[in-house]
Amino acid sequence: MDLRDQLKGLFPEHEEQEFEMPQEEFKQKEPLVCKFEKKGRHGKPVTIVEGWEGSDEDLKKISKKIKTTLGIGGSEKDGTIIIQGDNRDKIMVILKDLGYKTKRVGG
Repeated sequence: MDLRDQLKGLFPEHEEQEFEMPQEEFKQKEPLVCKFEKKGRHGKPVTIVEGWEGSDEDLKKISKKIKTTLGIGGSEKDGTIIIQGDNRDKIMVILKDLGYKTKRVGG
């Protein structure tokens, strides 16, 4: 006899209902750091967005949104987004529109 059978014995008039737990929306705690870098990339400038705390799927969605909006290449891995060129200001505007706090690092 499991718990449901025991509860039916105690409360015979009760009708069982389906219940679904509400999805908890992800909230970024720390601001995303948006910085410019050229070192170790043969002089090619890149913009790096660090500090992602969510899932890899959401990181890929945000990266794709940035890349398609700006029409430039990039990649995402290990909680960082790497975008070609110095596009800190544009990326920060896109992230702000998506509801994320950002912090600019460097000149």
